[in-house]
Amino acid sequence: MEDHLIGESAAIIVAVLWTACSILFASAGRRIGALSVNAIRLVFAVLLLSTAHLIIFGTYMPDANNAQYGYMALSGVIGLALGDFGYFGTLVILGPRKGVLLMSMAPIFSAISAYFILDEVLGAWTIVGIALTLAGVMIVVMERVPDPGEENAKESPKGKMDEGKGNDHHRRTVMIGVLMGLGGAVGQGLGLVVSKYGMINAASDGADPLDPLSATLIRMVAAVIFVWISVAMFGKLPTVLGAMKNRPAMKRTFAGAATGPFMGVWLSMIAVSYTVAGVAATLMATMPLIVIPVVWFLYGERTNARGVIGAVVAFVGVAILFLL
Repeated sequence: MEDHLIGESAAIIVAVLWTACSILFASAGRRIGALSVNAIRLVFAVLLLSTAHLIIFGTYMPDANNAQYGYMALSGVIGLALGDFGYFGTLVILGPRKGVLLMSMAPIFSAISAYFILDEVLGAWTIVGIALTLAGVMIVVMERVPDPGEENAKESPKGKMDEGKGNDHHRRTVMIGVLMGLGGAVGQGLGLVVSKYGMINAASDGADPLDPLSATLIRMVAAVIFVWISVAMFGKLPTVLGAMKNRPAMKRTFAGAATGPFMGVWLSMIAVSYTVAGVAATLMATMPLIVIPVVWFLYGERTNARGVIGAVVAFVGVAILFLL
């Protein structure tokens, strides 16, 4: 199999795994909150990655040079800590559809930063494939779903009286959500490119390129340190530690960590190693398409014709990327 097909296949599997972990994390988050899930999932991921690294390489931590450790740690903070913080923040403020729509811009930032950092230049057909895939994802995410609560508030007298008063506050809140979403997209897009640079370009003094598992472990350790220091600084440590007593939530968080931060991020490093960063990021951003049959099967939520059209457009883009 050609190298780019290995990377692109890995990226598609990542999208499937991230769909599964999102459902698991959402279930756990309803029990213990998003902050606790975010912090605890990283700890579980580090334990799983360290165990896998010990089994495969015989060491708990990778044998890498200082430059590799530095770039991978920076990538972990940018992509896994700050990028995911922006993602979770925009989901809470704007809701899942608008939040995912903003995060779908991550491949654009990956492609731009890869051009400057890795000298990766995309061909015309590659750009067409990326554009079609992202367009399809956006069509799916923007499929309108009515909010009964919002409609009822507008129809009631009190809702009309409060509408003007709340407009300014609503606009500020939306702006914060948009900025968090854009920041998360930049963090995830740039973090992916920095990780590729750290794995391949930072090898020096006779050091070999960093293995994707080793790269993932360093990124995750850096993210854990950053997130838990932040949790302690903001006085949320008792809340997170108390959440560990909720066994059903811990089971779901562990399962989500196994599919997402462990296998998903590991495979994302394989994807970016074998194909250009912009293509890998685009294929990994197809999660909204994969979730359509999942929620249909699990919850009976059917998509409309617009969602189907978006999925078809995106799959044409994916096909173009695979056939190049």
